[in-house]
Amino acid sequence: MKISILLPYKENFSPTYAGAVSLFIKDTVKLSKFKNDITIFGNTALKSTYRLNYKNIELKKKIIQSGSKLYVNEFLKFEKKHPSDLIEIHNRPNYFHQIFEMNPKKKIILYFHNDPLNMSGSRSVKERKELLLNTTKIIFNSHWSRKRFLEGVSGLFVNSEKLNVIYQSTNPVQINLKNKKKWITFVGKLNRAKGYDLFGKATLKILKKYSDWKAIVIGDEPRSTLSFKHKRLDVMGFINHNRVLKIFEKTSIAVACSRWDEPLGRTSLEASSRGCATIISNKGGLPETVTHGVIIKELNVDSVYSAIKKLIENNKLRYELQKLSIKNFFHTNKLSSEKIDDYRDSLLKSKILKNYFKIKIPRTLRILHVTNFNERHDGRLFFNTGRRLNNGFIRLGHSVLGFSDRDIVKHYRSIKDYTGSNTLNQKLINTVYNYKPDILILGHADQIKPETLSYIKENYKNIKIAQWFLDSFGVSANNVGPNFLKRNKSRILDKIEFTDANFVTTSPDVLNFLPKNKITLFMPNPADPSFEILKNYENDQCSMDVFFALSHGVHRGTLKKGKYDERADFVNRLVERTPNVKFDLHGFNNNQPIWADSFLKSISNAKMAVNLSRGDPIKYYSSDRIAQLVGNGLLTFIHDRTLYNNFFSENEIIFYNNLSNLSEKIQKFARDDKKRKKIAKNGRLKYMKYFNSTIVADYIVNNTLGISYKKNKYLWE
Repeated sequence: MKISILLPYKENFSPTYAGAVSLFIKDTVKLSKFKNDITIFGNTALKSTYRLNYKNIELKKKIIQSGSKLYVNEFLKFEKKHPSDLIEIHNRPNYFHQIFEMNPKKKIILYFHNDPLNMSGSRSVKERKELLLNTTKIIFNSHWSRKRFLEGVSGLFVNSEKLNVIYQSTNPVQINLKNKKKWITFVGKLNRAKGYDLFGKATLKILKKYSDWKAIVIGDEPRSTLSFKHKRLDVMGFINHNRVLKIFEKTSIAVACSRWDEPLGRTSLEASSRGCATIISNKGGLPETVTHGVIIKELNVDSVYSAIKKLIENNKLRYELQKLSIKNFFHTNKLSSEKIDDYRDSLLKSKILKNYFKIKIPRTLRILHVTNFNERHDGRLFFNTGRRLNNGFIRLGHSVLGFSDRDIVKHYRSIKDYTGSNTLNQKLINTVYNYKPDILILGHADQIKPETLSYIKENYKNIKIAQWFLDSFGVSANNVGPNFLKRNKSRILDKIEFTDANFVTTSPDVLNFLPKNKITLFMPNPADPSFEILKNYENDQCSMDVFFALSHGVHRGTLKKGKYDERADFVNRLVERTPNVKFDLHGFNNNQPIWADSFLKSISNAKMAVNLSRGDPIKYYSSDRIAQLVGNGLLTFIHDRTLYNNFFSENEIIFYNNLSNLSEKIQKFARDDKKRKKIAKNGRLKYMKYFNSTIVADYIVNNTLGISYKKNKYLWE
């Protein structure tokens, strides 16, 4: 077994002048179980290199030749003589194209340590699609850089299995906070991009005001004209990495006020690991480097000065941030090395996974389930409510036949049947004839005609028909946007004449248009144990505080130009008034919606979530996302006018009544991990116990067939 790691050309794999890439590789390879199988290739003029299996590629460069191309060619020569099982390329997507051309069957992993959109070989959408198509895996050092990579990329090219985030890391050590000195430390290139000018000006003011504090600057920039001098400002230049860590151990306040979108930011990560009260700008992946810190949103000299001043004067806050930074730090070398070895394992070995299921089988019914199973979207919506209910029916022991109405319409359009609707309805009649279902269940099956249901009822007397409906019947907030009542009222009434039972995710007692002679019942959005697999309250590695996502329609999948959604305004205002909280937002502000496994990976990185549905809150209505949020163990916030407090207490879900109240509660639980985890756990346990897909499916079957059951069998009745 052989693994080759290719460094960027002129990356110094040396303790003398190591960059972030070299430090990451050195730290993770040391701990890897594949350590003896790894060769690190690089090019440095420095004599001292890290004590690992390193091969320096010597070049005899000619004036007109590209050093990088020569470097890769020399690596390829070595690769030809000594083939690798895996090649890991760091931070040079253009190297991948060159290597892949010569080795199209090779397993190649590409690491991004910088912004993919600013790198040769991944700037264009076309280049990134080629990388998605041809790489074995792509590893990012932050979720921010992963998002950047996917800008403009959609559809089949977004392979979430290929895209992973593995953070840069360090080794945490025991820190005695009593030994902290009154030091303010800046580490990095001494240029404007890193915000050194802001730090310098702010620090001179700080040193003038607080005579017992000292500032330390570590780093260099040969081309920089920035120079700040003070008797208590120590500009040390570039120093050994171990010395940097030792200085952080004594530092009270660390500042990383970058102007540019840093993909991660090793300075703030290491400062946090050493118990510094860390100040960062809200740029790029910087917020992902700290579990607790001060995040500057409006970046200028005054804001940097104010942030430092606040931490100097507020000893309690400073100490709390220092303590929490140590307690909750998880970007460890051990964890990163294990994650890297996990994917190496999966690529180098075949794994057999065995699943065992126990299914209790009651009287078997035949259920024909007509809804949109989204086959045309290639699994992007695999977790939709139709599939959840299918799982529930199957767990109850029933035979279930899925009939995907919208996929059929799409595939059977023709000149004779322009919309495909006639073919759809005839196929349903034919399917009923062949399958002879006991129950026909419709879910948002808008193109099934009332005449078709009339025909089925007339010819199959024993068939029971039910429909479920998830969409809102509310009116948009402030009458801006769609009128959901007007739009969706006709959709459910269209077939109600022929149904035996109807199920809606809004309380029927607030829907005065429903016929009194028809059974219409509330059903909760079902959670499913095969989909809701996370327990985020057990995850101490969540780097984001609050998750929120919306879309411009599940079937569209991408943002629609000119589309307005009042929730985006609400969340933007929420972010504005909620300081020092890290939001992970999708579906607006030029961030595309996320789906399928990408959605799961995103929520796995968040502690809390806002469950915000379109329109004014209405009794019991929530979008189906609530099942995913609560069911995966995120502390979930929902408006109290939904009256979900009839089902859940404040020890299970958090209720708010306005923007200000929501902001206050988010900040409260962002600071209180213990209580946040406890409530999130309680919420998940209750939701999965009482609102799971098997119970909801059982409720639908019993009420459609008119089967009596014990009072209070279902929590929501």
